[in-house]
Amino acid sequence: MEYKVVPFNTHIDHKTGFAKHVALQLEQLINKYSEQGWTYLRMETVTNAVSGDTGCFGFSAKPSYTLVGNMLVFQKQ
Repeated sequence: MEYKVVPFNTHIDHKTGFAKHVALQLEQLINKYSEQGWTYLRMETVTNAVSGDTGCFGFSAKPSYTLVGNMLVFQKQ
């Protein structure tokens, strides 16, 4: 069994409507990999905590923050 994980970042077009536009992007990406023999399994959400920078003597310190990303998981036999 072989697996492929692909980041899924949406690009929102306010004219088309959010849900419809995101669904279209997801559909196109799944179809693209399906044509290459990959089977879509699921979408995973990956959360990463990024620690802040204390800066020099506390000056220009940057706070910690969280990054969230969606990953599409595909499988090929």
